[in-house]
Amino acid sequence: MRRWVPLALWALLVAGAFVVGDVLRRAGIETEDALPPLHAHPQLPSAWIVPAVAGAAVAVAALPPLAARLPWRWLLPASWALAAGWAVVLAVADGPGSLTRPLEAPTEYPAAIGAVDADPGLWVRTFADRLYAYTTHVRGHPPLPTLVVWALDAVGLHGTGWSAALVIGAGASAVPAVALTLRVLTDESVARRALPFLVLAPLAVWVATSMDAFFLGVGAWGTAFLALATRSRAAWPWAVASGLLLGSLPYLSYGLLPLFAVPLVVLIVRRPAWPVWAALVCGLVVVPAAFTAAGFWWFDGVAATHETYLISRGSAQRTYAYFAVANVAVLALLTGPATAMALPETRRHRRSPLVWLAAAALVGTLALDLSGVTRGEVERIWLPFALWMVPLAVLHRPPARLLLAAQAVTALAIQGFVLSEW
Repeated sequence: MRRWVPLALWALLVAGAFVVGDVLRRAGIETEDALPPLHAHPQLPSAWIVPAVAGAAVAVAALPPLAARLPWRWLLPASWALAAGWAVVLAVADGPGSLTRPLEAPTEYPAAIGAVDADPGLWVRTFADRLYAYTTHVRGHPPLPTLVVWALDAVGLHGTGWSAALVIGAGASAVPAVALTLRVLTDESVARRALPFLVLAPLAVWVATSMDAFFLGVGAWGTAFLALATRSRAAWPWAVASGLLLGSLPYLSYGLLPLFAVPLVVLIVRRPAWPVWAALVCGLVVVPAAFTAAGFWWFDGVAATHETYLISRGSAQRTYAYFAVANVAVLALLTGPATAMALPETRRHRRSPLVWLAAAALVGTLALDLSGVTRGEVERIWLPFALWMVPLAVLHRPPARLLLAAQAVTALAIQGFVLSEW
């Protein structure tokens, strides 16, 4: 009976966050969201969810043997494709156009393409000074996400369809990236057992289509390349690539600084030689140096964003006390019941790099949560952190199909009963 206590606590935390949120909303205290703690609306499932249900049933049955038997060189691209397919089949449960609709909102990054087109150099130089003129998500982030979307348009990939493809592809690619990191830090059997849980993680609901899924992919591959650098004879290309990706994180989102705790675990566990450190640092400085030379000073961006945050009728208006707890409940929802069930096992495996990676990601989320700058909408903000916690599910005895099914059912329940903006 004891083994079900974590599951009961997980359900109590998640349900409690929704019940208290509804009470606060009805009392007129939390009015920013229709379904706190999520920035979403309640809905009833439609017939469009049937393919996702069928896909989940097949995946729960097929993923464990596939992960165990498929050659490693084929398993990684297969897991990427399956993760992307799971995210897409969940998203289309909201009906036609659901993959691109989130990016078509006037608050999103594509709406700012015209402003960049006029003069990209001037746009970067004056970004912090003219922040009030831009859309909500542009104001809340450094310039790099907008520049990524603009670059797609500039090379001829017009329309939100291409942006959606980039976001979903990058977000789904985090699955093999995390598996690669686990293979280096632990062993291949752990990585193989983790892959089904990574593919079917409930957070897949927000991989299609939230720009934070792109941040997830960048951070995951930055960490995976660093792990590869510590075991490769030709280490410096991997280390430079890792530095380039990790160095871009603060220019994708100000809230990604705590994510550096995850690659720090790789450095602590692997203790690479000094050439890896040197190549990593060389890569790390490229993006900050480029933006600084272009006229964007990161600290000015932080100050300007914080100012708009305080005076806007947005996140700053939400109640700190409620969201300090409810944000943790959303994290539990993203990682799913299988992760919660594994938590008691972490004490016995506390020296495992698997646990260290999850703990580092948890510390990062808690740092953001307690700071008070993430009040709500964390279902997307937690994406780059949450996936690193999901592999804890392998601490259960394989194949743990019941827990894998619980992950899929959680994702289906979210998708069916929650209408999210992303």
